[in-house]
Amino acid sequence: MRIISKKRLDEASQQHPGAKPTIDHWYRAAKAAIWKNFAETRATFAHADQVSVQSGRTVTVFNLTNAFRLITAIHYNRASVFILKFITHANYSKDTWKNDL
Repeated sequence: MRIISKKRLDEASQQHPGAKPTIDHWYRAAKAAIWKNFAETRATFAHADQVSVQSGRTVTVFNLTNAFRLITAIHYNRASVFILKFITHANYSKDTWKNDL
């Protein structure tokens, strides 16, 4: 898959150094994947979920440890994963992030 943009992952690693190994693992696995649908995404990352946001779009949320969530938009027809947000679990639980997307 094409990851757009790794820069956001690098910024998240700088802000949360403890998450860097998990972010790096996610990046390597997602980049090597050729997902055709959400079921294939879940085969790689069992804790991925699809969530509807305020705009009506569906995003894919990856649980990166119990402390962080990676919110993405996956375009299977283009083999692309757009990095939308990297947030703490505490901020994710507030559900206010859904209003930004």
